[in-house]
Formats: sequence, structure tokens, C-alpha cells
Amino acid sequence: MRSSMAEPARPVPHRPGAVSLFFVVKAGVFALGCWIWLLVLVLGEDAASGAHVFAATGATTTTLVGVLLGVRLAIQRNAAVRHAELKRLLVDISWNAFTAAGNAEHSGQVVPFPTLPPDSERLTLLDRGDRGRGGGSDRRR
Repeated sequence: MRSSMAEPARPVPHRPGAVSLFFVVKAGVFALGCWIWLLVLVLGEDAASGAHVFAATGATTTTLVGVLLGVRLAIQRNAAVRHAELKRLLVDISWNAFTAAGNAEHSGQVVPFPTLPPDSERLTLLDRGDRGRGGGSDRRR
């Protein structure tokens, strides 16, 4: 049974992912390859050589890059979720204020939306008198 007041479908919030996730996976694959290469070199030879150092450096670097990119992706996703929630709350607040203004019995209960005063009530810089900086007043501080 469907209710007559169904919740409107909300758009899915922006979630960073496809490109960032690609680079996280790519760094993970390179790290795995370097760690396997280092393992093969260590098990196959007795003496450490330049290839061992190169494989160890590559394994360490790509692992750290993968971890940093993964952390960055998690932070971006978390921020996107918080941003979507904040936008939803702002829309709910503005909608509630709009409906409260429409349902008010007396206009004095609702704060009106600010508008510009008519041209006759506007103050110009010349009309401000002594309220402005040096606006014709001899008053000293």
C-alpha cells in the first residue's frame, strides 16, 4: 500500500570515485608487482645487489603512494557525504521557513524577507552627514 505523502526522490550526492579509485588500484597493482619482484630476487640470490635496492624502493614507494591515495579518496568521500547532508538540511530549513510564512495567521509572527527601501528612503554618501568619515562635522575625538 503506497502512502499519499511519499518522500520525494532526492538526487544521489556527488561521490568522488572512478578516477581516484583507478589510481588507488593502479598504485596497489604496482606495489604488489614490486613486492613480488623483491621476493623473487631475495629467494633467488644470496647477495644483495642494486636490483634488490631498486625493487625494495619501488615496493615501499608504491605502497606509500597507494595508502596516501586511499586516504585521500576516503576523505573526499566523507566530505561529499557531509556536503550533501548540509545541502539537504539547508533545503529543509528554507522549505520549512517558506511554509511557516505561508501558514502564519498574522504577518507579525514571521520575519519578512529583507527588501531595499524605496528610493526616497535611501541614504547616499552625501546625505549621511557627520556619520561618515569627515562628513562635514567639526567634532574631534
